[in-house]
Amino acid sequence: MKKTVLAMSAVALLLVGCSHSSDAKPSHVSNAEHKAGDATTHEKHWNYEENGPSHWDEFSKTCGTGQHQSPVNIIPGKTMSMNHDYDLSMHEDVSVMAKIIDNGHSIKVTPEHGGSITLHGETFNLLQFHFHGKSEHTVGGKRYDMVAHMVHQNPKTKQLAVVAVFFTEGEESSILNSVIDNVGKTAKLDPQDLLPTDSAHYYHYVGSLTTPPCSENVQWYLLKTPKTASAAQIEHFRKFYVDNERPVQELHDRVVESN
Repeated sequence: MKKTVLAMSAVALLLVGCSHSSDAKPSHVSNAEHKAGDATTHEKHWNYEENGPSHWDEFSKTCGTGQHQSPVNIIPGKTMSMNHDYDLSMHEDVSVMAKIIDNGHSIKVTPEHGGSITLHGETFNLLQFHFHGKSEHTVGGKRYDMVAHMVHQNPKTKQLAVVAVFFTEGEESSILNSVIDNVGKTAKLDPQDLLPTDSAHYYHYVGSLTTPPCSENVQWYLLKTPKTASAAQIEHFRKFYVDNERPVQELHDRVVESN
């Protein structure tokens, strides 16, 4: 698959309201802020219920017509070898203060100065990470118990790259406790604590945001090794959001790489 990393203009990012900082706010953020005004304007707002994924094309046509949408089902036996020009190098080990909020669609954590990843010789800074009560991507048709999406952005091109960390039920996670205990507050966190011991093996493909406006040309990296969370932690996150996942989308002409 030919992978030319296309630059996103700042104007386009403002239009998509996309993910993820004061410069490029996640769709979660912009829509959650917009929702705050619904009480007075009664403007229709996307969600996972009556205005759920089957209606998202009413909010952004790309959600309905895009050919490179996310999430997708990964079939391990049908992947290609990784193009090493696009290998992922992670530098998330930083202790930072982070704001933790329930934004109306997920629990979102925004560090003051997050870590970074290196992709194709370019640095992408961590802007935020958020959680879904079940994984959006599936692997061999399997949906994981929970997922964290770590959203990064290239400060020069404004392109986005998302690292997905799957969770399965098992030992308790210390960073999840920090998140759970501080919703609506600011807390000190180390984003690297989200990562599994093995973060060097992953699936990679080019997709989209998984919420409106469903903007495409997002580099996705799905870590193969999951983290664990206790049953109580998973239950707690699902008390906030149990079904905040978009159904899997068609792969079309794309290829999934693996290493």
